[in-house]
Amino acid sequence: MAHDMEVVNPRAGLFRVILTAYGLLIYLFLFAPIAVMILLSFNKSKVVGFPMTGFTLDWYSSLTQNMIIQDALGKSLAVGISVTVLATVIGTAAAFPLVRAHIKYRSAVRVFITLPIMIPGLLIGVAILVLSTNILHLQPSLPIAVIGQTVLATPFVILVVSSRLESLDRNFERAAADLGAGPVQRFSFVVLPLVYPGIVAAALMAFTLSLDEFVVTNFIIGSDQTLPIYIYSQLKFGITPEVNALASLMLLGTIALVVVTALGLRLIKMLTAKSRQEEKTGVPA
Repeated sequence: MAHDMEVVNPRAGLFRVILTAYGLLIYLFLFAPIAVMILLSFNKSKVVGFPMTGFTLDWYSSLTQNMIIQDALGKSLAVGISVTVLATVIGTAAAFPLVRAHIKYRSAVRVFITLPIMIPGLLIGVAILVLSTNILHLQPSLPIAVIGQTVLATPFVILVVSSRLESLDRNFERAAADLGAGPVQRFSFVVLPLVYPGIVAAALMAFTLSLDEFVVTNFIIGSDQTLPIYIYSQLKFGITPEVNALASLMLLGTIALVVVTALGLRLIKMLTAKSRQEEKTGVPA
C-alpha cells in the first residue's frame, strides 16, 4: 500500500502543478488587459502605450474638470438607478408567480420571459426605436433608454430571484402558518428575509448591466450620452490616458459597490441571527 502511494503521488503532484499553471494562465488572460489599462492611466505621456514616460495623476485630476464626463456620469447613474429599481421590482414580482403558481407549460413561459437575453441587443434597440418613434410618437431620450435597459435587465432579475425561490424550503412558511402568521406576515418575516440575498444580487446585476449597456442605449437615448457612449465617441479619436483613468475609476467603483453590499448583507445576517438568539433565550445578546 505504501509502495503504491509512492508511485501515485508524483503523478498526482505533477497533475496538480499543471492544473495550477493552467488556472494561472486563465486568470492572466482575463485580468492582464485590466491591469495594463490601470497602469497606463498613470502614464505621463498622452500617447497610450509602452514604454511609460513617467508617473502622473494629472489624468485623474482632469476628470474632475471635464464637465462632459461629469454629465455623462450623472446620466449613467440616473439611468442605472432607475433601471435597477424598475427591473428589481418587476423581476421579483414576476418570479413569485413563475415559481409558486401552478402555471401550465412553466418551462415554455420561462423561456418566453427570458427571451430578451437571447435576442441580440441590436434587434432590441431597433425594435424599441421603431415602437417609440413610429407608434408611440416619442422621441429618443433618457426615459426611453431607461425602458430599453429595463427590458434587458428584467430577465436576469427573474432568473436570479426565481432560482433563490426554488431553493427555499416551504416548511418555514408552513411552520409560520401553523403559528398563526397571515400571508403578509409570512412574506415579510419569513420569505423576504430568506430571499433578499437573491434580490440584492439581482439588483447589483441589473445596475451593472445598465452601467455597461451600449448597443441598445445608443439607438434610443437621442442626443444625450452615458459613459459607455462617451467612451466610444472618444475612441474614434484614439484612446487617451484620460479614458483609461475613467475606466479605472469605474472599475474601482464597481468593486467598492460589491464590497459594501457584501458587508451590508453580512451585517444584516449577523443582526438577524442576534435577534433570533434573543427571542430564543429572552436575554439581550
